[in-house]
Amino acid sequence: MPINPRCLQTEVFVDHEKKTSEGLFVFDEKVCRELMVKYCVHAEIPFLKFEDRHLQPWIDSMQPAFQIKGRHTIRDDAVKMYKGMKKDIEVELQNLDSRICLTSDMWTSSQDLGYMCITAHYINAEFIYKKKTISFAEVKYPHTGYAIEEEIVRCLTEWGIRGKLFTLTLDNASNNTNACEELIKYHKHELLLEGQHLHVRCCAHILNILVQDGMKIIHEAIDMIRELMKYIDSSPSRLQDFNTIASGMGLRAKKGISVDTPTRWNSTWKMLVEALIYKSVLTSYATRKMIESPSEQEWERAAAICEFLKAFEELTLIVSAHRKPTSHKFLPVVLSIRHALKDPGWQTSDVLKELAAVMQTKLDKYWDPEEKENADPNRRRKSKGIEFNHALVIATFLDPRRKEDYLDFFYCKLSTDGEQITKQVEIALEWVRKYVKEYELLAATSTAHSTPSSQGNTIIGSPVAGKRKLEEEFAQHKSRRRSRVHKSELDAYLEEASEKVGDDFDVLGWWKRHGEKFPILASMARDFLAIPLSTVASESAFSCGKRILGDKRSSLNPDMLEVLVCAKDWLFKPKEGELTAYILVLLLV
Repeated sequence: MPINPRCLQTEVFVDHEKKTSEGLFVFDEKVCRELMVKYCVHAEIPFLKFEDRHLQPWIDSMQPAFQIKGRHTIRDDAVKMYKGMKKDIEVELQNLDSRICLTSDMWTSSQDLGYMCITAHYINAEFIYKKKTISFAEVKYPHTGYAIEEEIVRCLTEWGIRGKLFTLTLDNASNNTNACEELIKYHKHELLLEGQHLHVRCCAHILNILVQDGMKIIHEAIDMIRELMKYIDSSPSRLQDFNTIASGMGLRAKKGISVDTPTRWNSTWKMLVEALIYKSVLTSYATRKMIESPSEQEWERAAAICEFLKAFEELTLIVSAHRKPTSHKFLPVVLSIRHALKDPGWQTSDVLKELAAVMQTKLDKYWDPEEKENADPNRRRKSKGIEFNHALVIATFLDPRRKEDYLDFFYCKLSTDGEQITKQVEIALEWVRKYVKEYELLAATSTAHSTPSSQGNTIIGSPVAGKRKLEEEFAQHKSRRRSRVHKSELDAYLEEASEKVGDDFDVLGWWKRHGEKFPILASMARDFLAIPLSTVASESAFSCGKRILGDKRSSLNPDMLEVLVCAKDWLFKPKEGELTAYILVLLLV
């Protein structure tokens, strides 16, 4: 009777690099199937592809003992893998001895369904920064502040981390502000200092608004360039004509023309940069086809603005990083923006002066922590601008290269009023002291709850029990006395010399090394340095969702979409030695 090769567990010799310790490779169908599902999820392979009639013969040529399953089985395996990974992350988050910072954003799918993505950011006990997508759920319209707050609370409750929330980074839509107000109103008892600094406004979104307003001064030129490039890219024959002119001028032929997404300023900036490279080609093409194109003056204005906005592209990449700490870079980024808008060296033409003035007005709306005098000298009012979230100021303070000195430097750059500078620094330090006190109370409570009973089986009132109780009281008395005599942890941190500013400084590594010396501040650093400056982590999940929910998967239900989006995020592993694409301008940090 012939033996079915699919029933065999095969042993084959493999090359030297792939040998096991015994020198043999043993095929394990279960492991193979698990790895296949991981590949399917990570590579966004539609389940239907596993029923392609050419797949099994290909697998047979490599391993005839492995039988490909149908799409329904693969889907069930993906859900099983997701649930197993989710359970592991739940345990990790619930056992986490630090706070969790969230980012969230909304997206409308091709099915016209509204989705909310919620991403958790935290730093574990080993001072490793982690990012996990913990929800990609459908949210019914309308997306009011109450609906957003309800979904966030539902997610936190499901994961068992309601008492661990620290900050929530959202864009500047009014419904997001209302959602944060609702969270504070009904859940402030679960938040640090009753949620005083819960709402962090997305810096990338503010930068986008800032530059979009500035670029309006050349909107006519931008519109003409956009329409011209769209026209060329809409037909192979037009692109061929364009490339013929480009080749004749010694420029590289294009496979396609990059057209911007108008709502994202940096895509418009990139479009303009490319258009300026091919300026002569575009002008010649427009002339031949009798199409309207920018004048020489408009081209010059566009070129001047592109050079100016290069710095803002670099800043956008810095605040958009979402797999490493960014909060301690907030104040340096703000100063870099203000410097660019105020530095006469940048404003070499009327168009740049106009651009800087427009952007400065918008900057003051969002990031102006100063108090200003009204027209009436007898009245004072708060600036119309939104004050800085002091959690981000404290994050900069917890950068051992900066500390209190940088706060003073920062406010000196914002104001020439010595009294105002001193006041702002003192306000920031007062918040630091409040948080230190709060973390000391939390540490004491945690220690009290985790301390086992020292009496054991001894009888209450016995000499042994009394002696142990007195020893405990003496230890507490000694600790209190030493805290009165010796400098506080905060004072010791401030008195230590600041670290040298360097491109390769590892802020998390520093706190890990100094955790025993500054235990309270190290606990604070894990929370404050985990605050993301932008919602890019959540927005990037929408790109994944859009690919997964493509034409061949348009029937996926919301639950399955969440499984695939979250599982792919959880499977992410950085390559050894890989540098993130966001570290482009180290001089700013």
